[in-house]
Amino acid sequence: MTLYLLCFLLFLVGLYGVLTRRNLIKIVIGLSFMEFSIFLLLVLIGYVKGGEAPILQPGMPATGFVDPLPQAMVLTAIVIGLATNAMLLAIAIRLYKKYGTFDIRKINQLKG
Repeated sequence: MTLYLLCFLLFLVGLYGVLTRRNLIKIVIGLSFMEFSIFLLLVLIGYVKGGEAPILQPGMPATGFVDPLPQAMVLTAIVIGLATNAMLLAIAIRLYKKYGTFDIRKINQLKG
């Protein structure tokens, strides 16, 4: 139960960073914290204490296996998250080249 609360706390740290920071790079870092907390939560959901790989053999009882689906989902989500972060950073760099700042308030005030 403590690990689930720590995942929630990590998510809240990322949400705090997204909502309170004005720097685009810090916002992207906050989104990354939120992503990592979800990844960790999915892996914890699939974890079984003392579990084994789900490879069945004849005559073997089908109990105590780890669910591989959350692990596969996390691997897919990591790839998608990497692409999303790369796109967000590319947009931030383009905005920096155009406006000369990463501050959202200054970008909103500028025209052009």
